[in-house]
Amino acid sequence: MDLLAAAGLRSQVRTLTDSTRTAAEAAMALGCEVGAIASSLVFLADGVPVLVLTSGSHRVDTDLLARQIGARAVTRATAEDVRTATGQPIGGVAPVGHPAPVPTYIDVELKKHGELWAAAGTPHSVFEIAYEDLLALTGATEVTVEENL
Repeated sequence: MDLLAAAGLRSQVRTLTDSTRTAAEAAMALGCEVGAIASSLVFLADGVPVLVLTSGSHRVDTDLLARQIGARAVTRATAEDVRTATGQPIGGVAPVGHPAPVPTYIDVELKKHGELWAAAGTPHSVFEIAYEDLLALTGATEVTVEENL
């Protein structure tokens, strides 16, 4: 991704033979913890697409997210919504490189992991990035996506 180099990051996109469509598949292919996978998920907040970068070990509590971002309702986007908002397929959505800016939120749980892995636009490509670099690169707002039980 030229966007990584333009941001001064040394991360390289890796293309894997194994699928990285799910966080579990990506972690298995990379030999890392599922929690270190920065999943890029698209939701609709009051009908407007938003991108949530979450730890692969978390499920997004849409009610909790709605309260934090000031939305009445947050629902999961359809495959068509995802493609329209990001230009990328489900399972390969990168945190950057979309046709137009998408409001982005990042799961603070990702801070607990040293290096993170994020999709690079296809279900077989990923790149490594530190939390602070991902935060800066995306301009994301920090949120909690799952209540601590």
